[in-house]
Order: sequence, then structure tokens, then C-alpha cells
Amino acid sequence: MENKKQLLVTASPHLRSSNTVRRDMLDVIIALIPAGIVGVYQFGYRAAILIAVSILACVLSELIFEKITKRKVTIGDLSAVVTGILLAYNVPFTLPVWQMAIGGVFAIVIAKMFFGGLGQNIVNPALAARAFLMASWSESMTSFIPPARKGALATVGDVSMLTGATPLSDPNSFSLMDLFLGNIPGVIGEVSALAILIGACYLLVRKVIHIRIPLTYILTTVIFLAIFNKGVASLPKDILSGGLLLGAFFMATDYTTTPITIKGQYIFAIGAGLLTAVIRAFGGYPEGVSYSILLMNLVVPIIENYTRPKTFGKAKKEK
Repeated sequence: MENKKQLLVTASPHLRSSNTVRRDMLDVIIALIPAGIVGVYQFGYRAAILIAVSILACVLSELIFEKITKRKVTIGDLSAVVTGILLAYNVPFTLPVWQMAIGGVFAIVIAKMFFGGLGQNIVNPALAARAFLMASWSESMTSFIPPARKGALATVGDVSMLTGATPLSDPNSFSLMDLFLGNIPGVIGEVSALAILIGACYLLVRKVIHIRIPLTYILTTVIFLAIFNKGVASLPKDILSGGLLLGAFFMATDYTTTPITIKGQYIFAIGAGLLTAVIRAFGGYPEGVSYSILLMNLVVPIIENYTRPKTFGKAKKEK
């Protein structure tokens, strides 16, 4: 019997790309390096320890979970590494190591693997873990110390440390140059706007992310902050302070937890920006980036349902 090749017919679109999950995750890791370097330089060796612990906790959690449940091991795609880095970048360098490890386990097991793994989680795992740590150990998560090289060393337990004001809680205490370079107290990965923007430019050049979500998110936030605060004088510091830039470029652009439609991405970014401005202007906590993105993650299915393009050639229902 003569062998004949079968024609495989599948639904459009028929697109091919050389991109892989591992390649994109590697690009994100490279883009995050500048912020990590600044964080370690400003806060000392303990920042590096927390980053390493977070990565290790995330990778081991994914590996052990997949071994126990007899699933395919996926740590090679580097997504757990990215989650570990982002989680560490969202905590102060004074956070106890054991709390950092628990946060990593929560990010992978609860926020990611319980929903089916990469591509099926409904919220950003790093932000979910940050919210968990904030709810569980709020004192540890809000202990912000000035950079070690500026006087208060980061050796927890060995040195009497003075908790300092953050740019969001006391914007007049810091200059724009301090905010831009990172000479401020805060969490490990968000203090230097310059380092974050360098990484963001890399991702944009590599076409790992598109500018529409970050730009819309940032513009929406500053517009509503100007309305709520009745002025524009503080807007440059609002942009450079807190986690706005880190969240806009590295977490609001997560493929899994943001809409796939262009209209949906604009709606997502506008919603996140509005929520961030509301929390910053009226909330009891000066930062609102993490919670705004998490809340918008939850409504992504609704956004996609109403922004899904119409099927070409679909017949109209008869009356």
C-alpha cells in the first residue's frame, strides 16, 4: 500500500515563531539584572541572600511538586526563576530569610501549580506571594531601612536599625535624582528607576513586551493622581516612587495574567492605573501597584470576553 502524506487542516491563525518560554524568561532575567545590581549595591549582601533564597525556594517548590504529582518537570523553562527574582524584588532587604522562603513556596505551589502550572494561573504568582507576606507579616514587609552605604547597615539582629520613611510616605525627603538612581529606602528591586528603565528598554528592543500596557498604566496613574491630589507638582516623584515602574514593565505585562486582545490590554492597564491612583490617594497604605494588578488579573476573563474579535464569516442568528 502506497504511503501518502495526510494534509492536516487546523484553525487559523497559522503563525510560527522562534520564541520559546525559556527564551522569553531568559530575556526577562537579563532585564532584571540591573535592578538587582543596584539593590545589592545599596542594601548590601543581605539583599543578594534574599534573592538567592527566593529563587531557590521557587525552583525547588516547582520541582518537588511536580515529582510528587508525577507531572512533567518544567523548571527548565526558567519561569520559576523569574517568579523568585520578582518576589525578592518586592520585599525589603530586612525580611527574615525563612519568611522569604515561605513566600517562594506560596508563589509556586498555591498561586501557580494548584491552578495547573505555567499558563493556567489566574494571578501573578510573585504579586500573590507578596500580598500573602504582607497579610501574614506586615511589620516585616514594611520595615524600610535607608541604604546600607548611607549609614544604616543591613545586618539584621547585629545592628540597631532605624526604620526610615519611604518616598511615597514622605515625598519631600528625597530628591528626584535620589529616586532616579536609587538612593532611597524601599524594597530591593524597585528603588532605582534608572535600573528598571534599562531593563525595560531591553525587553522592548527584544520585543518580549509591548509598550502599550506599561505606558497606558503609568499615564492613567499620573492623570488620576493629578485629579485626586489636585495638582501636578508631585507627579514626577509619583512616577519614580514605589513599584509603579517595576509593576508596569515587569508584572502588568505577564502573558498569562493579562488580556491577549489589544483592546483588552488597554482596558486592563487603565483599570490598574485607576486602582493604583485610588489606593495611593485615599488608601491607608501608600502603595497600590501590587493590589491593583492582582485585582485586574481577576477580571481578565471578563475583559477578554467583551473584547474578543468577532469570528469572520459567522452566520447571523435567525429571528
